[in-house]
Amino acid sequence: MAERIASAAGVELCDVDITRFPDGEVFVKIVDNVRGDDLFIVQSVSVNPNEYLMELLIMIDAAKRASADRITAVLPYYGYARQDRKDQPRVPITAKLVASLLEAAGADRVLCVDLHAQQIQGFFDVPVDHLYGSPVIVKYLRSMDLENLVVVSPDAGGLKMADAYSKLLDAGIALVGKQRKSAEDVEANHLVGDVKGRDTLLVDDMTSTAGTLTAAAKLLEKAGAKSIRAAVSHSLLTQKGIDRLKNSAITELVTTDTVPQREWPDFNVTVLSVADTLAEAICRIHNDQSVSSLFRV
Repeated sequence: MAERIASAAGVELCDVDITRFPDGEVFVKIVDNVRGDDLFIVQSVSVNPNEYLMELLIMIDAAKRASADRITAVLPYYGYARQDRKDQPRVPITAKLVASLLEAAGADRVLCVDLHAQQIQGFFDVPVDHLYGSPVIVKYLRSMDLENLVVVSPDAGGLKMADAYSKLLDAGIALVGKQRKSAEDVEANHLVGDVKGRDTLLVDDMTSTAGTLTAAAKLLEKAGAKSIRAAVSHSLLTQKGIDRLKNSAITELVTTDTVPQREWPDFNVTVLSVADTLAEAICRIHNDQSVSSLFRV
């Protein structure tokens, strides 16, 4: 991802050595001179979130002590974002904790893509530029020329995202009501909207075990949907998730490269790149220009 962003921005990647001490501690050395530079550190806190988060924090600290002029943490995927509120006793708000850690390490700015909840921006006391994966996904979906399309939110929390997609695609909108039984198991209870004989698109910000998507797809299939696709910004698919998708009515998963992608030869996964969008945002931030034009499709 960083190489693609650097190429699109017309610059070279900074040379960094990241190693481990024998006991597992992270060691970082920025090889190139960054004194007085506008530095952008690209890291998705995913797959191995604890390792990647510590790498990011230590890289920010190293850059700060190397006298970089401004340090922007570029997080294509913002890890620990699921826990963004205290919805039961004695639980943490890890989205806020990560924000505090980034600021304490020395980040002057944050650039991210499709946060799990918009209010996470308010956890920061430094500027946050929030980009969306929808423009690249919408361009791909428009090329498919789907007729009578209905955009479906798999839960109430995703209704705002579904509404944005429906407007961009000039499509209808529907909502699936769900009940979460555990972190991996979801039961879809009811459907609001007409999908009979129509192409449907489930949209969400992320998926890992695909429980929400496949439960919603089962309800759409029962309601007579002509076809079912899914679009998510961040695909953190586990083997259990891909097994569920293969056994579901979903024919294609459209996602982006905000996290490292595995090969799934037995299921139709389309991975679209957001590197150009991030590169354009980085150039605009560096030149003190607006990034709002990047939201246009």
